[in-house]
Amino acid sequence: MRLFKKLFVILIIISAVWSCGQEEGVSFENLEDGQEVNSPFLVKMGISGMEVQPAGEVVKGTGHHHMIIDGGFIKTGDPVPANSTHIHYGKGQLEAELELAPGKHTLTLQFANGIHQSYGEAWSKTITITVK
Repeated sequence: MRLFKKLFVILIIISAVWSCGQEEGVSFENLEDGQEVNSPFLVKMGISGMEVQPAGEVVKGTGHHHMIIDGGFIKTGDPVPANSTHIHYGKGQLEAELELAPGKHTLTLQFANGIHQSYGEAWSKTITITVK
């Protein structure tokens, strides 16, 4: 029984340390700031602290990704526009192929709720890439 208690305490400590190391927010899983890419290229989108769910219904703690090309984050509560530079992944996609003209571009990953209202800067990440 003592061994079980010790193992239980160790598991709690490991779990606490592991969860503290994970930062909430969105991430580019396969791209880094400053990276050079060929077009078209694959973007893998990650999230920690919320769950991905298709658009249509507002459920606390869930939402879906949007990609903003050459623009910044959307303020909390504002709707994410739908146009050629604001791409919606309302089916809950976690990866997409992008085709961009050669040169420097910013990619802003923005998480928003089921009706496309932004979760704001805390749930966005911007990187700069160069398309060859």
